[in-house]
Amino acid sequence: MQQRERSSPESYFWPTIWAVGLHVLIFAMLFVSFSMTPELPPSRPIVQATLYQLKSQSQATVQTNQRIAGEAQKTAAPQYETEQMEQKKAEQQRVAAAKAAEQKKVEQAKAAEAQKQKEVAASKAKAESEKKAAEQKQLADVAKKKAAEEAAKKKAAEEAKKKAAEDAKKKLAEDAKKKAAEEAKKKAAAAEAAKKKAAEQAAARQAQEDKKAAALAELLSDDVQHQQALADSVGDQVAGNLDDLIINLVSQQWRRPPSARQGMSVTILIQMLPDGTISSASVTRSSGDVAFDNSAVAAVRNVGRIPEMQQLDRATFDRMYRKRAMIFKPEDLSL
Repeated sequence: MQQRERSSPESYFWPTIWAVGLHVLIFAMLFVSFSMTPELPPSRPIVQATLYQLKSQSQATVQTNQRIAGEAQKTAAPQYETEQMEQKKAEQQRVAAAKAAEQKKVEQAKAAEAQKQKEVAASKAKAESEKKAAEQKQLADVAKKKAAEEAAKKKAAEEAKKKAAEDAKKKLAEDAKKKAAEEAKKKAAAAEAAKKKAAEQAAARQAQEDKKAAALAELLSDDVQHQQALADSVGDQVAGNLDDLIINLVSQQWRRPPSARQGMSVTILIQMLPDGTISSASVTRSSGDVAFDNSAVAAVRNVGRIPEMQQLDRATFDRMYRKRAMIFKPEDLSL
């Protein structure tokens, strides 16, 4: 608003100068036109000259000349008036032309002022536009800078997160490697201990196997007559061989239960088919320990079949081995 108020006197300065200069020019042209206008001779001197010349003439000639002068005066008066009118008309035209020129100059001055105002407005609008564009650019730069900062922060956060993940992954890998090494060490130690234990157990099993043949089971006949009949039928050597075979096969299938103790014994009734297949095994006298009894029954059943029984004739088999009692007692088991 202050800029507009300061520019208003300046906007009227040049039009005023143009108007004053135009008026001065018009007055100068009028002055020149009036000074250059020729003065017409008055009619009176003509009449006087005519009269002066008629003094030396005759009366008739004087009258004739007077009549001619009168006619000439009559003719000259309208011509003078016509010339005066033409001059006045020409003057009016010059004044009108001057006024038109002045009006044109005024209009041109107004047009120039309007153009100037338009240019000023355009310049102001351009300045405002440039200012607005500069402000928008500044805002855009600020926004761009802020976006760049945000992007940098986000990138830094992502880098930090990535680094943390890599560090965590590396730590996990190191922990896993360390744990694997510890596990390997433990496994190696366990394997060594297991190997040592296995060797000890193998030695113990070998010692036990050596003792099982005589201590795990014992085949007995129901009475002394049955044992004597076996000796009479097949001989001591055959019966002893079959009994030893049964004891050995059952001993191989027996697995020591945790509850087995020295002094235990259980009587198992074995039923076989002529081809040597063990059809059943049952407890006839328990040891008092169910686990030990079941282990003895399972050992007998796991033998499955004794093909060597086929060497006996049917009568001998039916009498001695169709049903056979077996006393199972691990005398040599240690606590």
